[in-house]
Amino acid sequence: METEYNYVTKLDVKFDHLERIDIPQMVKECKDKWFNQTLTQVNGSVVRVGIVEGEYHWHKHEKDDEFFFVLEGQLLIEMEDRTIELNPGQGVTITKGLMHRPRAPKKTVMLMVETSAIQPTGD
Repeated sequence: METEYNYVTKLDVKFDHLERIDIPQMVKECKDKWFNQTLTQVNGSVVRVGIVEGEYHWHKHEKDDEFFFVLEGQLLIEMEDRTIELNPGQGVTITKGLMHRPRAPKKTVMLMVETSAIQPTGD
């Protein structure tokens, strides 16, 4: 049985190649506290936008690395032994198999790059 989470996660590819992506407009229209939309596909990976505030749950991805890049706000990525703080213009790759929990103390806009097969809520 799959766990239900209070997140809006849209895995459909919203923009085709050569189509303009307007992140500020998406932020302006977003009413959700934790929103994740796949923007485009690049080879075997996808680029997603996250417009988030609050905390995600602890999870890991056994087969997939995850890249986070903050555009606005602040993202804290908690791990069992430390926390990585990301501010605008900063990013980090989380290694597959590593238990982690993203948390945004204020409204945060980030880009994520991951495989198209990844399960965003974890394995």
